[in-house]
Amino acid sequence: LVSPFRNPTTDVVVERDIAYNDRGRRGFLDVYRPAAGASNAPVLLQVHGGGWTIGNKDQQGLPLMKHLAAKGWVCVAINYRLAPRDAFPAHIIDVKQAIAWIREHIASYGGDPTYLAITGGSAGGHLCSLAALTADDPAWQPGFEDADTSVQCAVPHYGVYDFAGASGLRSAELMRDRFLAPRVLKRTFRDDPAAFEAASPLLRITPSAPDFFVLHGSHDSLVDVRQARQFVERLKETSEQSVVYAELPGAQHAFDVFPSIRSAHVVRAIDRYLHWHWNTWRAGLDHEAELSEESQNPG
Repeated sequence: LVSPFRNPTTDVVVERDIAYNDRGRRGFLDVYRPAAGASNAPVLLQVHGGGWTIGNKDQQGLPLMKHLAAKGWVCVAINYRLAPRDAFPAHIIDVKQAIAWIREHIASYGGDPTYLAITGGSAGGHLCSLAALTADDPAWQPGFEDADTSVQCAVPHYGVYDFAGASGLRSAELMRDRFLAPRVLKRTFRDDPAAFEAASPLLRITPSAPDFFVLHGSHDSLVDVRQARQFVERLKETSEQSVVYAELPGAQHAFDVFPSIRSAHVVRAIDRYLHWHWNTWRAGLDHEAELSEESQNPG
């Protein structure tokens, strides 16, 4: 019973408070990497939750990042601007700026800038999903419109996927009107429905969506599990990439925040998915290289 709670760190080095923009502490990130060093390692970006209003880069996702870094990954945890001081879309702009920073600089920390997975829980699940579905959207890349902000896969936990009430769920409408409008977007749905729709991952799914592994608790009392079910259903209907869904029986919101048998199994499941995805992605690159070589040297 003790082993799931162990969190060894001797194999991991953390470099803290690296600036990815010029906005002070809200523009800092931490890099977790293998102590033995890394070269062209797969990269994971962790986006913290906190209702878009609170939270910090060193408060969530630590077991997963340390686990992966000990196995050779390079992991990045970011701060980002928070409401109500900074209204949405400041949050997603910062996430995209962090992605752009990773693409440009992560090789210096042993990471492969061509392979990036993104994860996060709750508000972080919303932001990681939205970032994954809106790669290179110039509206949310002011001043860095030409940067590559794509990701190879997304792993949102208990995320919010409906800002606009498009799911038809009463709980989503209440969250929109009582919290998102006054605290996060600082505008009403009636006055600017397009802003809420643009912020809804549920409404941003296209055939070019990257691979997704969605996790949600069946008894989530903060974000109705039916949001996740609808999101996954639409992904499967529209996306040309793989979609994996894990619904945890009896699990509440934030099921991985505190150490438990369940949270340990969640880390292992994500580890297995990410390693499968990375290996599959690399195999695809090797196959493309073989085809290219054959086309250049026929016969």
